[in-house]
Amino acid sequence: MINPVVRERLLNILLADDGSLNAYTAVKLLADLPHPKECHITALRVFTPMQASEYDMVKKGMERTSNLLKSRHFHFHTETRMGYPVEKIIKYASKNQPDLIVMGARGTSGGILSMPGSVAMSVVRDGRWPVLMVRETSQGLRNILLVSDGSPCSRVAGDFLGAFPLPVEARVEVLNVVEPYRPAYYVDPMGVAIPTIDDEDAKRIKENQQANAEALVKGVVADLLSHGIHAGGTILQQDDTGQAIVNYASENHMDLIVCGSRGLGAISSLLLGSVSEHVIKYAHCSVLVARCNSLAE
Repeated sequence: MINPVVRERLLNILLADDGSLNAYTAVKLLADLPHPKECHITALRVFTPMQASEYDMVKKGMERTSNLLKSRHFHFHTETRMGYPVEKIIKYASKNQPDLIVMGARGTSGGILSMPGSVAMSVVRDGRWPVLMVRETSQGLRNILLVSDGSPCSRVAGDFLGAFPLPVEARVEVLNVVEPYRPAYYVDPMGVAIPTIDDEDAKRIKENQQANAEALVKGVVADLLSHGIHAGGTILQQDDTGQAIVNYASENHMDLIVCGSRGLGAISSLLLGSVSEHVIKYAHCSVLVARCNSLAE
């Protein structure tokens, strides 16, 4: 069932353009997507007071963005603000309520956002809108990985992907990571560790885990099909869910990881979720974080 929190199409897109190569890669990716004709893009450039003397360069950077969007016949306009990027981006988004924020993500060999203080990470942490963070190495969106754990947030991520303007050649894979079951033990007076359940019960629990994961993936694939997206499914058994996602995406040459996350507001690190945060920080491909704030409020 399509979640009412997710709009059917993305018509109001905020492009946070800082003039960097990463940001221009984001512009090119955005321009290559099959947006509906009603889609409007706002290219927002924020420069700090220390960059005020470089305003001519700022204008040239915005002209480059404008020329590309104009060549693809998009409805768009550009705006500039002087101030601090995170504050101005969130303030603009709060006023204009974009369906999606698109940003270039600065990363190192260690991942997409190895610096927790980066602008992109701060917008993800503090904002309340879906954010697409585009890696400099992005060559388009051919292989998409949708991470699903059956939670309300992951369902929103699936519905958001259904509204996302994917290229016709895009291939979507649904990934569910199951943490292997390990029985608890107690130690008897002689110091012998004894499992709290027998082997048959442990086997039954593992089989139920696998069956539940298969049903979950099958349901997500069916939901995507209702959006016109054909997808495959994969189940992994790994201890470290976040790293398992990152590794799978790298080994299978994924161009985009899609995951769900609650907004943070005042409770910062607790609600983003260790798995989502790990993926955002260490993925070597672009990441789309879909918000499910309305489900939690």
